[in-house]
Amino acid sequence: MSALPPTELGELEAFRSLLEGMPGAHARELGGGLCTALEATPTSALFNRVLGLGILEPVTERGLEEIADFYEALGVAYAIAITPAAAPADLPSLLGERGFAQGYAWTKFRRGADPVDAAAAGPVVERIGPDEAPTFADVFARAYGAPPPIRPLLERLPGLDGWHCFLARAADRPAAAAAVFVTGEVGWLGVAGTLPELRGCGAQTALLRARIEAARTLGCSVLVTETGQPVDGRPGPSYRNIVRAGFEPAYVRQNYLSEPGADTSGTLA
Repeated sequence: MSALPPTELGELEAFRSLLEGMPGAHARELGGGLCTALEATPTSALFNRVLGLGILEPVTERGLEEIADFYEALGVAYAIAITPAAAPADLPSLLGERGFAQGYAWTKFRRGADPVDAAAAGPVVERIGPDEAPTFADVFARAYGAPPPIRPLLERLPGLDGWHCFLARAADRPAAAAAVFVTGEVGWLGVAGTLPELRGCGAQTALLRARIEAARTLGCSVLVTETGQPVDGRPGPSYRNIVRAGFEPAYVRQNYLSEPGADTSGTLA
């Protein structure tokens, strides 16, 4: 799927890497997209979803059937992420006819590899290795209230090829975690979370800066990330931090849910 635009390629390959080889996890190319699934999170439309659909080739009814059969066999709810460029143009209507409902949309961002502005005072950021994997997983899990099945995925990241993980420290302890995944010349910034009691200390701004600089040194020419679409036109803190770091909105990507209870509220960005 190397012909995908960077905004989709980075995230897709990151989730392929995140899930492949884990018990109960799946990453399969079906129907023209990448189908990911984590059986231990049957209502998570963050882990159970289709990425890249309709970009390299138009979606067909047969393709949608293959996708539906895959998730039905696993017994999980799922989402299909649809970019504005997905084909055919009436794909949202086709999904509606199949019972899909539109969920919470995400804004996709991109920037070049130009340097970030001079750093202001803020938390100290450290790039970590596998020895700090438990701390990395603890911070992210506490930041989002992530369920226990997610922890093994988080703990493997500092040791996986292509992943570069960071911790920000404030008040003399780990305050926030984040990662950048590199595939070719694309750097995807994700897996970012701050402990609730330490939010507002500038940790995510510091982690954005550190990951941008790391991606530059690793040879990336384009950096991408995403966060939730502004609600009632008002961007949230994550959105504002991303823009301040030099990212520009590229487009809004809709999530179509197989079941109303599928959860897309979480983001690894």
